[in-house]
Amino acid sequence: MIGRDEIADQKDDRKAWQLLEKTLLASVQEQRRARRWGIFFKSLTFLYLIGVLFLVSPLGQLEGAGSVGNKPHTALIEVRGTIADRQEASADNLVTSLRRAFKDEQTRAVVLRINSPGGSPVQAGYVYDEIRRLRDLHPDVPVYAVIADMGASGAYYIAAAADQIFADKASLVGSIGVTAAGFGFVETLDKLGVERRTYTAGEHKAFLDPFQPEREDEREFWQSVLGTTHRQFIDQVRKGRGDRLKEHPDLFSGLVWSGEQALELGLVDGLSSASAVARDLVGVEEMVDFTHRESPFQRFSRQLGTSIGNTLAMHLGLSAPQLR
Repeated sequence: MIGRDEIADQKDDRKAWQLLEKTLLASVQEQRRARRWGIFFKSLTFLYLIGVLFLVSPLGQLEGAGSVGNKPHTALIEVRGTIADRQEASADNLVTSLRRAFKDEQTRAVVLRINSPGGSPVQAGYVYDEIRRLRDLHPDVPVYAVIADMGASGAYYIAAAADQIFADKASLVGSIGVTAAGFGFVETLDKLGVERRTYTAGEHKAFLDPFQPEREDEREFWQSVLGTTHRQFIDQVRKGRGDRLKEHPDLFSGLVWSGEQALELGLVDGLSSASAVARDLVGVEEMVDFTHRESPFQRFSRQLGTSIGNTLAMHLGLSAPQLR
């Protein structure tokens, strides 16, 4: 028979082996973790070196605008896509382009070539105000807006700051209105048996919550916000277009018009293209593109920085505080 002392020794051996096994497993896990971080930082260094090499190369030093010579030219600025922060047609990019174009002593006119469905009224308002400011500083440099496929909503807001607006006969022009949309899921939650719990400080803090019933007083308030923004939009269009606008009951209703219809309504001054405006109206056929675009290296740096931040936050369990 095995004695009690032998049993105790066996138990002690098992505990010792278990402890050793845990220690070895922990060591292996730590080595794997260190290896992963090593691979990550080696990859990061490799990408950084590629970026530096690209920066010093001729391609990496491109600024995305046409070369500016010593001859008179018509400055071209593209307004393309959604007008919103951190987009190609953001106010920062467009204002930067405008300032560069007006600063150049050989610029004889600025042409905004627009192909946009609109976007943020705030971003569009910034650009509108900057165009008016620069025109006051440079009275001899006119601004022309040329609408391609579409110049609607916030895009037309920007165009209204120009001295004249042109479009193609089939362009879509106008949409002078404001919209905000959402969904309501209250009955869906009821059918699923889900209870919505929201905690706020402020009676109306959650008034846009799609999972709560809509209140009439909050709906009226939100409509008043949209109405105020719409009135501001109309005021700026009237300020820019003046008595060229024809009175029409649906002019500011949010409808979009063809280029031909827009010409009849006074929303545009003629049917033309950017090159034709430069050649026939400005009298300077050579066009230089002043559109501000991120260089490939800038895009690389921004995307790399975002990737690094997300990766570190994921590994360290960090998240920025937010107010909602």
